[in-house]
Amino acid sequence: MDTKLYAAVTDVCARLAGRLSDDTLGTAREHFAAGEWDLAESTLLLNLAYEGVGVTVEERDLIRSFLSDPDNPDLADVPVVDEVPPLRYRFSPTGPAGAPDPSRADILLSADAPRHGGRRLRCAWREAAEGAPDGSTWVYVLQVSDGTDVLKAYSGLASRLWLVLKEKYGLEVVVEGRAVPPYQAAALTPARQVWAA
Repeated sequence: MDTKLYAAVTDVCARLAGRLSDDTLGTAREHFAAGEWDLAESTLLLNLAYEGVGVTVEERDLIRSFLSDPDNPDLADVPVVDEVPPLRYRFSPTGPAGAPDPSRADILLSADAPRHGGRRLRCAWREAAEGAPDGSTWVYVLQVSDGTDVLKAYSGLASRLWLVLKEKYGLEVVVEGRAVPPYQAAALTPARQVWAA
């Protein structure tokens, strides 16, 4: 896959965070990172339609730009919206009483972050509002250096979280110093710093 297409895939996945369910988006990211193009496209398109997640015309055109078949009929089933819907989550630096203790994930992700181009790791509690696709949980945001493969970093860290801790906390990977979509920006603003290079 060429660099421009991979950048489009990475951009679309980042834009859909908080709109498409965590599991679906995570699966699509992992398939794209592994080069399973057909599986990734099907996962993305079929679940956008199934979950009723609308995309803007700009996002639809960006998706079309990386599809193996730009006229894929599944893209026609994805709703189109005039503007990105408002975020259905609120973020805070601490969780409520009874929230899971993230300290084991802090340690694991801090140890693995440098292997994935990590520069800074942050964590925030995500509180779901009505209509959110997923519930409340911890969300980690790894800020990486320019040139890092964002999808592979995501895939590697999400796999470690599950294999070692059996946890599925939210995870986002962004390039340090670049503008980020609303979901990642909302998570970063109140997030506590867990680790820095």
